[in-house]
Amino acid sequence: MEFNLERSMEILSRTPAVLENMLAGLSPEWLYANEGENTWSPHAVMGHLVYAEESNWMARVRKILSTKDNHFEGFNRLRQFELYSDQDIKDLLAKFALLRKNSVSELSKMGLDKDTLSRVGVHPDFGNVTLSQLLSTWTVHDLDHINQISRVMAKQYKDAVGPWSNYLGVIKRSI
Repeated sequence: MEFNLERSMEILSRTPAVLENMLAGLSPEWLYANEGENTWSPHAVMGHLVYAEESNWMARVRKILSTKDNHFEGFNRLRQFELYSDQDIKDLLAKFALLRKNSVSELSKMGLDKDTLSRVGVHPDFGNVTLSQLLSTWTVHDLDHINQISRVMAKQYKDAVGPWSNYLGVIKRSI
């Protein structure tokens, strides 16, 4: 599928509700479990999504659309551990929902067209990237982390499912 802004907005606008339904009210055993050393729990993923919403996606959209400086700032993929480790999941979900609502609203008002979607920003590691690539990545980033949360949670019952584990791909997939 080629990039389509409306299709991306379908995912971006729904992600907060999906995560709310997946995580709100769950016990700490679900929220703080991970897949082992140097892996993320669902709580850590939520902190990451909040931080990315605050400092990454729309900041980079604005950079690409800027006529002054289209160079992206670096992004600390682990900053959530410094900022959000002690925050309740309910607060992270609410903060993410509000930030995302504002991002989607701002994005929808930008009047993006084929020309603006082909504009280029400079990523610190990848070099030139287009706005459509950034927006595609944002969309897949959401889906990737929803998948990650599902995988981490499923693996908590890896032994408990017994012989059915052979039929449960989510348990067999590696990090």
